[in-house]
Amino acid sequence: MCGIVGYVGDKQAANFLLEGLSKLEYRGYDSAGIAVYDGNHIRVEKSVGRLSALRDKIKDDMPKGTMGIGHTRWATHGRPSDRNAHPHTDCTGDFVVVHNGIIENYLALKEELIEKGHVFKSETDTEVVAHLLEEVYNGDFVSSVREVLRRIEGSYSLVFMSKREPDKLICTKQDNPLVIGIGEGENFIASDIPAIISRTRRTYILNDGELAVVTKDAIKITNRRGEPVTKKVFEVNWNAEAAEKGGYEHFMLKEINEQPKAVRDTMSQRIAKDGKSIVMNELKWDADYLNSFNKIYIVACGTAYHAGLVGKFYIEKLARTIVEVDVASEFRYREPIVDENTLFIAVSQSGETSDTLAAMKESKRLGAKTLALTNVVGSSIAREADQVLYTWAGPEIAVASTKAYTTQLILFFMLALYMAQIKKTQTPERIEELIAKLKNIPAQVSETLSDVEPIKTFAKQYGFNEDVFYIGRSLDYDVALEGALKLKEVSYIHAEAYAAGELKHGTLALIVEGVPVIALATQKSVYEKTLSNIKEVKARDAVVIGIAAEGDTELEKYVDHVMKVPETDELLIPLLTVVPLQLLAYYAAITRGCDVDKPRNLAKSVTVE
Repeated sequence: MCGIVGYVGDKQAANFLLEGLSKLEYRGYDSAGIAVYDGNHIRVEKSVGRLSALRDKIKDDMPKGTMGIGHTRWATHGRPSDRNAHPHTDCTGDFVVVHNGIIENYLALKEELIEKGHVFKSETDTEVVAHLLEEVYNGDFVSSVREVLRRIEGSYSLVFMSKREPDKLICTKQDNPLVIGIGEGENFIASDIPAIISRTRRTYILNDGELAVVTKDAIKITNRRGEPVTKKVFEVNWNAEAAEKGGYEHFMLKEINEQPKAVRDTMSQRIAKDGKSIVMNELKWDADYLNSFNKIYIVACGTAYHAGLVGKFYIEKLARTIVEVDVASEFRYREPIVDENTLFIAVSQSGETSDTLAAMKESKRLGAKTLALTNVVGSSIAREADQVLYTWAGPEIAVASTKAYTTQLILFFMLALYMAQIKKTQTPERIEELIAKLKNIPAQVSETLSDVEPIKTFAKQYGFNEDVFYIGRSLDYDVALEGALKLKEVSYIHAEAYAAGELKHGTLALIVEGVPVIALATQKSVYEKTLSNIKEVKARDAVVIGIAAEGDTELEKYVDHVMKVPETDELLIPLLTVVPLQLLAYYAAITRGCDVDKPRNLAKSVTVE
């Protein structure tokens, strides 16, 4: 949940640290800090609030020095404050550390260190690491860090700096991302690639348990036992501009408008040239492999969980296999029935979601085969899984996920078709028909994005309501859940999604005069029943905004407003109906003056439980 940067070279470190942190502020923005070695001592500067507060604090007295580390924080231990901001130091100021994750045994370590005379300044778990390093230091920086790692428990990426050996940074990770950028006469450390791609495209992606000693001219990587590790250089194949706003007011709006390309990229190379079948060279499954599973679990959090609900529908409908969808934070604690006949599918945009990663590890321990659906190459979940399908959505910077969701739906649909091909649960003609419609989706998403004025009008008209309800049936209900989440995330409006058939079982008590209800009505098999549910809320004087496919002339008779999306197969229409819901959330947030890209209390990558 935090952003980490590090620099060692011949240039001024502070310039890179601030630049790199600006690319990582989406990972945490309640405080920021840097530490720079000036040739005599380590100067630490930090400030509560956005990175701009730190910039203002040091603009007239920038720390000088060619080695340093920096951090932007999202609070887990201790409230946002100057003293809780990273970097953290020991009693002497000789050892400095930045950290992403959680030290699970920090309280026991803190009590032990206090008894030995250490004085703590913050409420954080991270400060324990700095004091522990001071306590165990034996004259050798690297071996002392190894001793610290032997003593701490939890998930982390850590970067250490020491006045006593001021030519090197040491970094390591466990269940949290860390990359090293390879330069000429300088090297970089970061928790995510956007922080370094303006300086280098050549990187090492650290695996769990690896430790790197980084100097300006060398990078030496070992395992925890000190044995050398040979790493392949990972070449970043997207440019710095991809992580910028590209002329849009907010990253969220940019990423909504990137969906046609993201969907097209995710589909590319996975449709046979003749358009008659799905090709997944990453998997190469056969009927025996698929038939060995008696159950599939899809496990995820937040938006990825909502994508999993649609994925369940696709796989059960097309491949006729039992699927259960679980919230990752609940999965491990209910003793799920998992064995060698289980396929576990983890869904995570970042590939670093802590709960999802932990659920995958537990399922692997119990014998399950694992498949990751993720956007980030080299991420923890991608490395942990037996097999990986990448969404290829490109970097997603806004906290509220948009293009990651649509590409996850595309990938689930293609996976379901691929399974149906192998199991022969759909005719070749039906598969070819669906692929033909799938190929039209990027253009149809573009068409949906082409006229946003009605959505802006609805946002201005209803953006100051404190309650909004979403209803739908079948796949419409799954999409309604995501629409309500988006509105909550960025506009802070209380929004809830309900299965339309559940209205009479309690929810109807909340429908009062003037309350907006967003009603999705695209599923033909339950269309008439959805109309009946819409009539129920209209009878209670709700204001109903309907979402329907082009060619539907019936819905407008029963609602106050209608938003239309291009017509396609009802299995694929969630890829279109979610777009106006994303835009409605965005413009409602603008109407209310909210910080769209950085919603309060939220961060992009949830790397602690």
